[in-house]
Amino acid sequence: MSSAAPIEARRADAVLLCITAFWGVTFVTVKDAVVLADPFTFLALRFCLGAILLTLVAWRAMRGAALVGAGAGLGVLLFVGFAAQTSGLQFTTPSRSAFLTGLSVLLVPFLSIAIHRRRPAPASLVGVAFAVCGLWALAGGTSFGMPKGLGKGEQLTLLCALAFALHITLIGKLAQKYSPAPLVAVQLWTVALLALLTLLALGPRLQATPTVWRAVLITGHGGSAVAILLQAWAQARTTAVRAALVYALEPVFASAYSVALGREQLGLRELAGGGLIILGVIASELGAQGWTWARRVLGRQGRRPGPV
Repeated sequence: MSSAAPIEARRADAVLLCITAFWGVTFVTVKDAVVLADPFTFLALRFCLGAILLTLVAWRAMRGAALVGAGAGLGVLLFVGFAAQTSGLQFTTPSRSAFLTGLSVLLVPFLSIAIHRRRPAPASLVGVAFAVCGLWALAGGTSFGMPKGLGKGEQLTLLCALAFALHITLIGKLAQKYSPAPLVAVQLWTVALLALLTLLALGPRLQATPTVWRAVLITGHGGSAVAILLQAWAQARTTAVRAALVYALEPVFASAYSVALGREQLGLRELAGGGLIILGVIASELGAQGWTWARRVLGRQGRRPGPV
């Protein structure tokens, strides 16, 4: 690995941290919007706007069956994740949904091994363990009361976690193969089309208020077009496991912003959970650097000439 590669990886992690913070902050905006519009109407409006914006930039490059197929596949995974999560919330509690969705961070290392034949670094696995414990604490810890058998809501939410984990695992490699802008544009059009087809069966519900249109503008432009484009760029320069760890910070940013707005207060559980997730990200970063340093030092010692 060249000396520039770790620098590129750190830059990619910094970009992922920024978009994760943005997604976390917009959680409150989306929550307000889906009170006035059904989730699929909101998804259709949001992703149509994002797709149009990226198409204006990348329409010349949106050609070729391979690129369209790759973007459509990623779009299907993203839509399944959103649809399963939204449907699952009708049958389970928000705390269970948050925890089970966050288990994507646990699934990514195994998917990386199965799909890319790439074993995660030991430090990343330690970080994953901390992050999962943090998500468990945020979801209520020992009081969060999972049933003995998984109900319909839990099953749907696990499908959501699997879809998001597959998306995280695949997008980095595909962004190395195809230009990110047209790849993401096709992805956004796929989500928008599937949301519109779902509306034909379910029927739309929309109260066209400034709150809804503000949410569509913010998430369509920033949360979809810009953020997913940056996600593709960054994940082409870092590992899927490291990206999943950064994404685990989303509920931490969402909680912090909600507290700043005065909508909720942080208790010991939230502080402990957020702290564990942050500790997991730090452990992964510092552990990776320490592991690289140790291998370098041991390698130098192994090359020392013996006594004459």
